[in-house]
Amino acid sequence: MTTRPQTGTGLSRRRVVRRMPCYAAAASSWMSFRNPFRLRHPFAFTPLLLWVVAGCTPSDVPPAVTEETATTAPSANLESGAQEKSAAKTKSEIPATLPPVAESPSPLSDEDLADGWLSLFDGETLFGWSAHSEVNWRVEQGAIVADEGAVGLLCTTTQFADFQLRVDFLPEATTNSGVFLRTAPVITKDDVTTECYELNIAPADNPFPTGSLVGRKKIDGDFHRAQWQTFLVTAQGDQVDIQLDGKQILSYQDKKPIQRGRIGLQFNSGRIAFRNVQIKPLGLQALFNGKDLSGWKEYPDMATRFSVENEGVLTARNQSEGRGQLETEQTYGDFVLQLEAMTHAPHLNSGIFFRCIPGEVMNGYESQIHFGFEAGNRRKPVDCGTGGIFRRQNARLVVGDDQTWVHQTLIADGPHMAAWVNGYPVSDWTDERASDPNPRRGKRLEPGTLMLQGHDATTHLSFRNLKIMEIPKR
Repeated sequence: MTTRPQTGTGLSRRRVVRRMPCYAAAASSWMSFRNPFRLRHPFAFTPLLLWVVAGCTPSDVPPAVTEETATTAPSANLESGAQEKSAAKTKSEIPATLPPVAESPSPLSDEDLADGWLSLFDGETLFGWSAHSEVNWRVEQGAIVADEGAVGLLCTTTQFADFQLRVDFLPEATTNSGVFLRTAPVITKDDVTTECYELNIAPADNPFPTGSLVGRKKIDGDFHRAQWQTFLVTAQGDQVDIQLDGKQILSYQDKKPIQRGRIGLQFNSGRIAFRNVQIKPLGLQALFNGKDLSGWKEYPDMATRFSVENEGVLTARNQSEGRGQLETEQTYGDFVLQLEAMTHAPHLNSGIFFRCIPGEVMNGYESQIHFGFEAGNRRKPVDCGTGGIFRRQNARLVVGDDQTWVHQTLIADGPHMAAWVNGYPVSDWTDERASDPNPRRGKRLEPGTLMLQGHDATTHLSFRNLKIMEIPKR
């Protein structure tokens, strides 16, 4: 946790729910979305009530992260080119009726985790996704499904630059759909060669059948099947390569490459289902050389000592009461950070600070490290939860455990921040405060340093495999 107070409301906004249902199966038991008017969550006024009764300010109560972030934005029809009027956002409370979670989820194999893979879809909810047209996106039997609505995209809330993407898809015989790469949220027919790479899913009689990049390169052969198939996409720099069920089917080089964007799942016509949507960021560089603290600034007057005790492992241990920090010499604005961390005792507290004001005491945003949870339920973090954005958004689930190596990924892109723990998405937050160079007071977009935190006298934890890449402009 952070060591100095921060300001700003950090409160959830009410969401707008439209007539077309767009919900996750895990939340379907607690609320119906048939009403086209605005609905208020029954606990929406809890922070205000606490403020009135206990004298707390709203900024003292970080918003709980939602289990359902896909909502519908104003209609955006791909055929007509209607433009999106506002971003689709949801920041509702976790429904109190969700069942407790005792076991840490493991969506990926140990090999995939070590290789840097992340789950974009948790198999149960639409957390981390936003809809940009009126489509009945939902979760059924571990898959994202749509079969009715206006043509448009369900997009990740996070943007990616270079990556590998795996996704299973199941169309019907006449389905027209697609997977959009480095895309803007709303795309017209005129945009497919400038604002995205559209990996098409369509029958053989389509001008760009399954496996083609629409408007860019048509595939040879008929690969459209009414059965589960798997795309493996590699998008790196100006190169896009496509494999289908393990076979290389397309290679494309763009003379004017799009540098970054979202992953989008398209509904066009016919039923479509997607599952196992996973991504591996590419191009990360070592942030720690595994041998010494080159590239890092130490603070010997503070209580925490950072040292390389075993080759490849950076250890933080307190020598006395107090706190400490280890700071990068380089600054970073928009980035992908991956690392492994391990606490050496139960209930220890630490964090990864980013966009820090250089030289100050942990004055930045904080991605928390704390594996405690209440009453055996991982939905109830003791202190924000590992991967939560401290004082801004709690982790929706405490993933991983003390005294084991845990994989963490943090992506900061403008005001948007998201984190994964052991490949599972745990936080997804956008800073909507007024801009301020001091992140305690407001939204800081300026590059800043990274800091590893020594929290108190109990501090004893280790880090390894710290890697980072700066996200290029679009």
